[in-house]
Amino acid sequence: MIKAVIFDLDGTLVPFTLDVKSCRTQVIQFLTELGFPSSLFSMKETAFDMLVKVETHMKTAGIKKQKFAEIKKVVHSIVESFEVKAAQSTEMFPAIPKTLKTLRKMNLKIALCTISGEKAAKRIIDRFGLEAFFDAVIMREHVPAVKPDPIHLEAVLEALKVGAQEVVLVGDSAKDIICARRLKVLAVGVTTGLSSMDVLVHAGAHYIISSVTELPCLIMQLSKQLNEEQNLF
Repeated sequence: MIKAVIFDLDGTLVPFTLDVKSCRTQVIQFLTELGFPSSLFSMKETAFDMLVKVETHMKTAGIKKQKFAEIKKVVHSIVESFEVKAAQSTEMFPAIPKTLKTLRKMNLKIALCTISGEKAAKRIIDRFGLEAFFDAVIMREHVPAVKPDPIHLEAVLEALKVGAQEVVLVGDSAKDIICARRLKVLAVGVTTGLSSMDVLVHAGAHYIISSVTELPCLIMQLSKQLNEEQNLF
């Protein structure tokens, strides 16, 4: 039985408008100025992927954890400045509040699982009056590692007090899908963000929708299917 829906934010509920190129360029510049080899990083990876490489590199070199914590803080600060700017200008996808209300009427818990920082995520939530819809909001400050690391999603499941088999995760990126699959959570890819249908399918999405507005119908179909399967035994 499906008891909860967990949403990604950027690219799922609102358009992804962050200036990715400028953000990653600034992060790489900061890291290379600290002495890390430029060959270690790629413009195709997120700042958080870069931090994973930095931490591994520092462990190999025997550098203290405290130094990494300082670097991580600065990188997060750089990312946050771009996130907040995007949050101030982004618009919500059509009919999102109506869809969230429908899910509420279906007695489903609703949560947000986003790699965005608290300042940007709260700015979006407050701008569009979405706070009342969410039973839990888990941002990157709340967990030691973000999607696709399953610890991020585990924190949401714990907050909602639901099991992995009782949840649907909806996201627009391969990392959302991979994270869900690692915990055996039903993964629904939505093509309103950065990833194409092919990318989402390749990542392992169980279902693909073109808009979050299609979700209530999908959940009703899944619930009916699950009930029919249970009645067979």
